[in-house]
Amino acid sequence: MSFQRTNSITGIEVADDTKCTFLDLKRKKAHRYVIFRIDDKEKEVIVEKQGAPWESYDDFTAALPADDCRFAVYDFDFVTEDNCQKSKIFFIAWSPSVSRIRAKMLYATSKERFRHELDGVHYEIQATEPSEMDLQVLIDRAN
Repeated sequence: MSFQRTNSITGIEVADDTKCTFLDLKRKKAHRYVIFRIDDKEKEVIVEKQGAPWESYDDFTAALPADDCRFAVYDFDFVTEDNCQKSKIFFIAWSPSVSRIRAKMLYATSKERFRHELDGVHYEIQATEPSEMDLQVLIDRAN
């Protein structure tokens, strides 16, 4: 039995497997990142791509479309000034300036509801161009 929750504003649902994929990233470190897209036909957030644990931040950013919106989570590993290994999960709302207005509106109105489903995210980044989610931005936010 599949359980889906509906975003009351946009009618977008979050499927169980979408949430389970996030939990695999969070608990099992099974993925370095997960990219989600809104399926217009099914009216739900689905997993588009999962990055292997060894993939880099450059691999992640290269997997995002240059001309369409996406939601993503990225598991950022780093070492603190005290030489402690840490991990922080970033939620990224990718909305490039060249994407369609309809897509921007759909993702903007669905973001809070979807983000709320992802329990365990530490930081959120809204980006309209690559420089707004550069690796240095993650480093600055995590420290």
